[in-house]
Order: sequence, then C-alpha cells, then structure tokens
Amino acid sequence: MAKKVLIVYAHQSSESFNSAVKDAAKEVLAAQGCTVEVSDLYAMKFKATATAEDITGDVKNAAHFRYAEETKLAWEEGKLCADITEEQRKLTEADLIIFQFPMYWFTVPAIMKGWIDRVLTLGYAYSEERRYSQGIFKDKKAMLSFTTGSHESMFGADGVNGDMNVTLWPLQNGILHYCGFQVLAPQIFWAPSHLPSEARSTLLEGWRTRLQGVLAEKPLSFTPLDCFDGEKGFQLKPEFQEKNATKEYGLTVGIHLGKALPPNSQMKAGV
Repeated sequence: MAKKVLIVYAHQSSESFNSAVKDAAKEVLAAQGCTVEVSDLYAMKFKATATAEDITGDVKNAAHFRYAEETKLAWEEGKLCADITEEQRKLTEADLIIFQFPMYWFTVPAIMKGWIDRVLTLGYAYSEERRYSQGIFKDKKAMLSFTTGSHESMFGADGVNGDMNVTLWPLQNGILHYCGFQVLAPQIFWAPSHLPSEARSTLLEGWRTRLQGVLAEKPLSFTPLDCFDGEKGFQLKPEFQEKNATKEYGLTVGIHLGKALPPNSQMKAGV
C-alpha cells in the first residue's frame, strides 16, 4: 500500500538549502510511489499565534480563555478554524511527517512552533490517557530534518553550544513522542551556509540515499509509559530503577537517573 508523507516546511526562500532538501524529499519519496503533501508555512502565511480566533463561534469562557480546553471543545464540535482543520486532515492521512526547517535559537522557527501549538490540539493529538508510547499517533512516524548555523563540533558534549542530544530532547520527546509518534533519527545538515557548493551537493546526495529506506527505519528508543507509576506522580517504577542501577548510563537524555547520558540516543536509533 502506498504511503502518504506530509512535509511541514518552514523557510522563507525557495532558493535556500532547506528548500533543496524539501524538494529532494518530495522527488525521492514520490518516485517510491508515496503521495507527498507539503505545508509551506511561510507561503501559506500560516498564523503562528494560538488565540480565540482559532475557534469559530463563541468560546466557553471568554473571561478566562484557556487555549487547550477551548480548542478541545471546538475540535469535538467541529468548530476549529479552517486552516487548523486542513492541517489536521493532512496529518491524519499521513504515515510519515517530516519537519523541515533551519534551527532558530536551538529550536524550530516561530511559524513552525505555531503549527505545533495550533494543529496538535488537545483531544486530537494527545490526551491524559493517550500520550507517549500509548499516544494517539503511535502508528505514524515523524522526524526532524534541519540545518544549523553552527558546526557539528560546537554541538558536541564538549562543544560551546552543548550536546545536540540535549537540544533535541524537548522537540523529539516533549512534542513528537508525547503525541505517540515513532520518532526517526533526525537528519541534521551541519552549517551548510559555511560549506562550498560541492559539499552541499554531497549532503543532498546523502539525504537522497537515506530517503530510499526511510520508511522502513527503526525509531529512536524512549522509555515506555507503563514503566511509570501513574498513582505516584508518574515516577519510574522501582523495578525499572533497580534494573538500571548497575548500568553506566541513564535510560534517556531526560530520564537519566543521575547517571551519564546515553550517547547519541536522540540522534541514532538503537542506542
């Protein structure tokens, strides 16, 4: 069965390296029989702010507007605004979601964060009962593909920017895994603006090669939700703490148990 891919793309220029990366993904995946949709956020002039205008009609409590609760009700009642429902349609249909962007201030650009805030609404994308390994999108895969302004050495464990695995944890665990996605290893293009055109072409060829098998890739590892005790503040259950007691590394970047972080666990599958 042919797969569907959604590329959520955030760059202002069609002449950018990010645009070339996006176009390569469209071409290679389409050649494999995939249906590829692109949400070009800047071209769409996608609204980045999460406000009451995202709901058609009256809200439940205008005096104390609470975005998550109000948009959950609006989603249930079919009252979310058109741009959100269209993006949710694309996401619902997709088997793989690729977020393509230049890293801004160690995270996604504001317009992409707006897409995350507005499209991944409570009820539709997550709930208290359905999150992390039991999340709503557990049958979908997602990945980050992005460029950096700094060289790879600057994002090492001894680099001035700090360990890239730590930088990626809030995005890959706190957003993608939280919604249940199987998170594929990120595609990182280190400082392409500092490279000659030949080197950038080599990066693109490497991306094209990876795309040939990306749909079959194994996801990154995260600690399953049932390892945590919901009756005790969702802390790691004692038996799992004991199991890890003699190990050199913590479970994950965030759940490190006071130990050294597992190397490259947010950048390579199987770690």
